[in-house]
Amino acid sequence: MNSFIETNKTLVTYSLIFLIVIPIFGLNFFLSIIGNVLLILFLITLLILLIVFLSFTSLKSKVSKCEQCGAVSLGLNDTCINCGADLENINIKKSKLDNNPSERTIEVKAEEIK
Repeated sequence: MNSFIETNKTLVTYSLIFLIVIPIFGLNFFLSIIGNVLLILFLITLLILLIVFLSFTSLKSKVSKCEQCGAVSLGLNDTCINCGADLENINIKKSKLDNNPSERTIEVKAEEIK
């Protein structure tokens, strides 16, 4: 056994250094890698949820409903697939009414009853 240690002094020295250094710095390195992997998984999940939310919001804004027959359209057509009504004009009228609430106000005059 002594002859093995004497002939391979550098191997034994490096092995001892390896066994002493790895538990000290290796554990810290291993924990930082695990933490970074978990952080990346969390951020990827958050990014996927953000993309799903944005795509759902975009799809929801393109959906329109025909005022005449009630059919739902994804906004790809200018006319209703069921009844042929012009969906573009309906959406324009709808947005004009939403922008000017005073046009929808009903004026009521009071009259005396005798």
